[in-house]
Order: sequence, then C-alpha cells, then structure tokens
Amino acid sequence: MNQKKLLSGTGITIAAILSIAVIILANATLTSWRLDLTESKLFTLSEGTLNIIRSPAEPITLDYYVSKKSMADIPQLVSYANRVHDLLDEYVAESNGKLRLNVIEPEPFTEEEDRAVANGLQGMPLNAAGDMGYFGLVGTNSTDGVLTIPFFQYDREQQLEYDLTKLVYNLVNPKKRVIGVLTTLPVFTSAPQMPAWTISNLISEFFEVRMLDSALEINKDLDLLLIIHPKSMTELTRFAIDQYLLAGGKAMIFVDPFSEADHPQPDPENQYDVPVTSSNFEKLFDAWGISMSSTEIATDLPSAMRVQIRTDRGVEETNYLPWMKLETANFNHDDFVTSQLKIVSFGSAGILNKKEGATVNFSPLFETSAEAMQLPVAMLQMDRNPVELMKDFKSENKKFTLAARLSGKVKTAYPDGQPQSDINNPFDQDYVAPGKILTEGDINAIVVADTDMMNDEFWITMQDFYGVQVPQPIADNGNFIINALENMSGSSDLISLRNRGEYSRPFTVVDDIRRKAEAQFREQQQMLETKLAETEKKITALQQEKTGSDLLISDQQRAEIDKFRMEQINTRKELRAVQHELQKNIEQLGTVLKFINIGLTPLLIVIVAFTIGMIRTRRKPAHNLAK
Repeated sequence: MNQKKLLSGTGITIAAILSIAVIILANATLTSWRLDLTESKLFTLSEGTLNIIRSPAEPITLDYYVSKKSMADIPQLVSYANRVHDLLDEYVAESNGKLRLNVIEPEPFTEEEDRAVANGLQGMPLNAAGDMGYFGLVGTNSTDGVLTIPFFQYDREQQLEYDLTKLVYNLVNPKKRVIGVLTTLPVFTSAPQMPAWTISNLISEFFEVRMLDSALEINKDLDLLLIIHPKSMTELTRFAIDQYLLAGGKAMIFVDPFSEADHPQPDPENQYDVPVTSSNFEKLFDAWGISMSSTEIATDLPSAMRVQIRTDRGVEETNYLPWMKLETANFNHDDFVTSQLKIVSFGSAGILNKKEGATVNFSPLFETSAEAMQLPVAMLQMDRNPVELMKDFKSENKKFTLAARLSGKVKTAYPDGQPQSDINNPFDQDYVAPGKILTEGDINAIVVADTDMMNDEFWITMQDFYGVQVPQPIADNGNFIINALENMSGSSDLISLRNRGEYSRPFTVVDDIRRKAEAQFREQQQMLETKLAETEKKITALQQEKTGSDLLISDQQRAEIDKFRMEQINTRKELRAVQHELQKNIEQLGTVLKFINIGLTPLLIVIVAFTIGMIRTRRKPAHNLAK
C-alpha cells in the first residue's frame, strides 16, 4: 500500500514537472503558431501590413511605453494596453526580424519617464499627486528618424493596425512625399487682395508641392496628383493623367457642377455670355465606369445649413439647401480617410454615380441622407433665395454620393492612342508618352464632386489673437483632405488597409430583451397618457356643467376623479411589473451565462473523467477483479 502511494505521488510530481516543461517549451518554440477564432479576425494582420513590415532594409525599433502599474485602477485602459501589446507582438513575429520591440514601464521620476517626455509622448494625469501615466509608441530607424504615437486613444482602436503600419511605413520611407497640383482655382495663389487658401498651407506643411502646367510635368517622380476644378485642360494633359494612373499612379480629383469659388471674368463683347463655373472629367470618368452630371447638384434637407436672410419681418434663419453640413451618419466608417471625422461642409456639390455594368470598385466616402433631392444648377444661376428653393423641395427617397474612392482594373480613355497636341498650349507640343501606351491598369483615386469644400468659407473662421488673425477650423474639411492625401500618397499596401472590427462585442441577447421590455413599457406608458387625456377631458366637461355653485364639486365629478386615480395607481403597478420583469429576465440570463462560463466547463471535465474511469474499470480482467 505504501509503495502504491509512493508511486502515485511520484507520478503526480512527474506529471506536474512535465506539464511545466511542455508549457515552457511551447512558449519558447511555438510563438509563431497562431489561431485567430474571432469573427472579424482581430488578431490577423492584413496582407498590406505584412508587405510593409517585411520591407525594411534595416531593422526598425519600436519602444512601447506603457505605465501599467500606474494605470491599474483604470481596467479599461489596462485591457486596451494588453491588446496593443499583443498586436505589437504579432507585428514582430511576422516581420521576419525586421522589427524589434522594447516594452518600457516609465515610472515617475525615472530616466524612462524623461525619455518618454523627450520623445513627445503625451502624459495622462492619474491622481491628485500629479503622477503621469504614459501609453504611446516611439519608432526609430537606422538613420535616427523618429516617429511617435503620443497616446493610444481608446476611440481609435479600430484604426490601430493602420496607425501602427503607417508609422512603420513612414520610418521606412522618411522622404517628404511629392504632390503634383493641377488647378484652375487660386488655391495656392498668394496676393495682397487674394491670399492663398488655408488648405494650401496645410498641404505644404505635410508634402512637397509642385505646381504643374502641362502634360510634360506629369511624371513618375510624383507620389500623387491633386487635380482641382479641371475645366480648361487640354486633351494631351488628360491623356497624360490617364497613362499616369494606369501605370500605378494615384490621384485625388475635385470636380464641381457649380463652383462658387470660381469667379471667371465675363466676355465684355458678349453680355449674354454665361461664364463657365463647372468642371468635369467626362471622358476619363466614362472609361472608369462613373459619372457626374454637370447640370445637377445634391440637396439634403436634414443636412442643410442654417443661414440668415432679411425679410419684411426682419432677419430670420432658414435652411439653405445647396449648402450641407454632413455629420457622422453620412460618412463611411470603414475607410480611414473618413472614419474619425465629425462634421464636413459642402457647397453646391455634385452627385457621383457608378455606371451600370462597371467593374471599378466604387466606395462612397460621403453620402446624403435619403431625404435628398437633385437641384438643377440653372435654378441657382437664376435665383438663390433660400425660401424659394425650400418651396420646390421634394425628397427623392434616395441617397446621393458626394465623394468616392475608386480602385480596381479599368481601361484607358484613349484606345486610339495619344491625341494630337493643342497648338494653343506650346508646353504640350513636345509631350511624348513615356514608354509603351497602356490600354488598361489598376486605378487608385478619390473623386470629390465639390471644390467649394476646400474654400475657407466652408470650414474656417478667423479669430483675433493679439491683433493677429488666426484661422480656426469649424469643420473637418481640412482633416479629410490631409487624411486622403496622406493615405493616397502612400503605398498600395497602406491604401488597402481597412478598419479592424470591434474588440468590444455588444451583448445582443440582453439588448434584445431590454428593447422588447422597453417597447412594452412605452406602449403601456402611451396607454396611460391616453387615459389621462381622456379623463381630463371628462373632468373639464363635468366642470363646465352648472351644478348650482362653481366652487363645489358634484358627486359625479368626485366619482370620476376617484375612478381616474384608481386607474392611475393600477397602471403604475403594471409599469413597475414590466420593469421588474425586465430586470428579472436579464438577471436570469446572467445567471445562466455565469453557470456556463464558471461551472459548466469543470462539470463537463468531471463527467468525461468519470466516464473514462467507468470504462476503464469495466475493461479490467476478471482475474484482477477476483483478487
């Protein structure tokens, strides 16, 4: 018996040692093995990210600063910090040795905290004593280039992979990206009476800007083409744009059926001449499988801006349909360019459509609500009275696309080859298409059917700061444009990234129970309000009857009031019962889930072990049982 006990104890000890050894061995050798069972593949890196993190010629160092000890009292932030750490580990594991990760705990008054501050990380006050917590990332390359994520914002968790991948990409490609600009509007023009638009200063801060005049200047050295209001562009320039995009170039294009920022000079010899304020890319758009009408603009009643007008009764506010202030419900939340925006303003914007049978990927970035209508441009040219425009509004119960991302394979708009040069443009006469003329290719472009949204009038207000006029944004138009240029001027791998799914999954069953109960509650509440209204009408009618003295209440009135009070008490009881039933259902569901999560799994293990034991007992030889 003692020998059996000894063997049994020795076996348990050996089993425990083997289990620990297996765990240590697995941690050391199987770190690259992963199985992502989440619905949205939250822990699986996209193909674009894998291409970028494996591309550095020399290693990139990532210093992850996280004050876990100091943030222990903020469990939501600690959980997010763990998820960021897990994703960074995934980056390192998949980078083939191109990424190195250092996890640093910057405790107060240490050299680590000093380095965090010096690298531009944003501290978060954690207590009344003024201790700061840090939760950010510092990336460095072999040439001492440094980029940071000052603080991992919790509300940007869906963009986490994009932010990390963009940081690595910019460290691998530290050179300032070049944007070629073709425009007929004074966006970048600076004169005493005509200062450059604010958006031009923002673009110049982030990119190297080259102003282009002809097809000759469109070349492969550009990281991106920015085309604004192309209303007077030669065919040869359009051909050069066509070939540039088919060869893998990227473009952001602003067209407009009615540009309010365009003020062309009328022809003095023809008083009936109507200056052209519209622009389109019909030939290229047709080849790409999209269209924009030059005679219609989009209007959206819920998004219409409020403007002041002078009437016979004085100054009043009313909706001006051509001007729209779109909010988050109108944005594409799956695209990094628009996912974090709050408000974007448009002025007399056009409508983009994907043509039937087109193969291009057409992804709307901004859309109107369904309570929208197309408005002829001719109406604006004749009369801009907001009141008159409102009278003619009739919803078409259809959403209209104001901006879209285009991708995928398209054909050239010039199947017959290079067009003849324009004799009126001497710069184009020497243009020759570089290399073989392409007949098809993959397009990467963002098209916006409005130029006015770039104008200061729609997103900037000037504030006086000690005698200096400082521009202050009142909408996210500038953020949208910079986001788009930054995204489009990167590699195709960076452009291909999309938002990750939700890490916090909603408790849909509980939400469904709550919604049903609340619907029942609201229904009974409405019944109560109806009863109250009917009873009040009866009381009013009784009080209007002559009872001999207006100061006395008749027995009939008193009985009616007593009846009402009883109905009120009974209905309140029913409402309390509904609320109690709601809470009861949720608590019961919680109890069931706790049992499944805590008790069911151990119970199943016990049942399986007991079953195996019974089977083994029955299989013992008869002579052993006899002994």
